[in-house]
Amino acid sequence: MGKKVLVVDDEKLIVKGVRFSLEQDGYEVDCAYDGEEAIEFATTNAYDMILLDVMLPKFTGFEVCQQIREFSNVPIIMLTAKGDDMDKILGLEYGADDYITKPFNILEVKARIKAILRRGAVKEEAAKEQGALEAGDMKLDCEGRRLYIAEEEINLTAKEFDVLELLVMNPNKVYSREKLLNLIWGEDYPGDVRTVDVHIRRLREKIEKNPSEPKYVHTKWGVGYYFQV
Repeated sequence: MGKKVLVVDDEKLIVKGVRFSLEQDGYEVDCAYDGEEAIEFATTNAYDMILLDVMLPKFTGFEVCQQIREFSNVPIIMLTAKGDDMDKILGLEYGADDYITKPFNILEVKARIKAILRRGAVKEEAAKEQGALEAGDMKLDCEGRRLYIAEEEINLTAKEFDVLELLVMNPNKVYSREKLLNLIWGEDYPGDVRTVDVHIRRLREKIEKNPSEPKYVHTKWGVGYYFQV
């Protein structure tokens, strides 16, 4: 069974071209043309990947991404016509895993999809071997990709979980922002280290009682981030 992808864009020619190219590679593809339709598809279907345009009718891509993140960690690649760095960072703020600037080459899109799915498969295999990790009142279910603190489940995005899992597996080891970017997003990722800072901040907001005085994910100033209880 091929991987299932949802393509969301109000430009029907783009959707048609992306769909055709992905189906040639064996993907199963659904298409949505506005934000409302995208949320409906994502709610009623299980996808391995979502390609999500930023500028959509009814709900913006950012709003769609935010709503999907309330119930799913499916990898999301934002498609943006704007090259502005803040727009890209904003996309990641809402829980996206990656972004591609329009106009894009379909080969680049397929390469990004494969890279994200491949990293996910490797992490899934490693998680099965690892089982569950426990540190203080934190329990990380690597196989189920779930986080519990004081037995309460905390909902993380795919990338937030990846960052936390890496840090928990290597307690007290300090990772530079550049190293985290390469390990979690891949060496071919076009973004910069601000992406890491955004995800660490969002992660702390979810897992720390006081994000400014973290209990779990600490900063070694001028060096990077590390996990310690």
